[in-house]
Amino acid sequence: MSLNLCISSMSLGRCFAGHSLQHKLDMAKKHGYAGLEVFYEDLVDVACKFETQSGKDAADSTSPSVDSLLEASAWIWNQCNKLGLHIICLQPFMHYEGLLDREEHKRRVGEWVTWLKIAHALHTDIILIPSNFLPADEISGDINLRASDLAELADLAAEVQPPVRICYESLCWGTYARTWEDSWATIQLANRPNLGLCLDTFNIAGAIYADPERPDGKVINSDRAVTQSMERLISTVSRDKVFLVQLVDAEKLQNPLIQGHAFYQAKQPARMSWSRNCRLFYAEQEAYLPVLEISRAIFNGLGYRGYVSFELFNRRMSDSDPDVPKELARRGAVAWNRLLGDLCL
Repeated sequence: MSLNLCISSMSLGRCFAGHSLQHKLDMAKKHGYAGLEVFYEDLVDVACKFETQSGKDAADSTSPSVDSLLEASAWIWNQCNKLGLHIICLQPFMHYEGLLDREEHKRRVGEWVTWLKIAHALHTDIILIPSNFLPADEISGDINLRASDLAELADLAAEVQPPVRICYESLCWGTYARTWEDSWATIQLANRPNLGLCLDTFNIAGAIYADPERPDGKVINSDRAVTQSMERLISTVSRDKVFLVQLVDAEKLQNPLIQGHAFYQAKQPARMSWSRNCRLFYAEQEAYLPVLEISRAIFNGLGYRGYVSFELFNRRMSDSDPDVPKELARRGAVAWNRLLGDLCL
């Protein structure tokens, strides 16, 4: 079976304190990665540096000009191209679908036009949209509106040359779309050929198996929930509608992630705080998610044969230790080979 391992730019980018992008790309190449995802925040960092170097006075250090973003995109692509690294996707186009403020919706559609230009400059044909997790009083509970919003972007993405695909992903702390079933229902309603699924083992398991606020870290009847969900996945989802797979595990906490825990943030869902600090590569020490069962459903059941991204978020990534990029790239490669062995591939 031919699968291509890529690494998320969040494991390469700004969460790596003080490490150069070039070094991180070099480590990805050294350890056998085929490509990477590019996070918009990393792109902004590069663009802002370009503006500083050219003497431009940006009005907002977090909002470089479109020209600077496109220049940064071309630079990133060129560095990746030299190393033979493919840019898998651009992400995340956040907090979009279902906005009750329709003027804000129009503004975001305008931003989307720029994102399509960036995708072309990066030589990628996928933009990832995670499910909206703004407060419920800012998002419509009407799945038809959310589907219509995604269809609007898909139509714009289909009109450009070359066309761009949208990869929609349910976050396990999303306001309305928390499971892969939620995102799949939205995709089916939107009914656009260039709108498909991102299947993320962390978010799949995080929604129906894991609960960091419970002492045992698990949802009641979690094993049955995963088995039934994977049976539905295999029987209902078309393989060609899965545009990307993200595969990581996560740490089982010693204490519930509630008030008083080091990762607790009052204004942030517990699963989001857990996600930002505690993801691990497949089957590493302290990891406990049913990643193998989910992987069997995706690779053996659906027969997925595309890019697999290790979208890691972990507190280790904020460490200024110069060996962090090398360490994480190596750990990811070890985990990948372990998974292939466990899947008998």
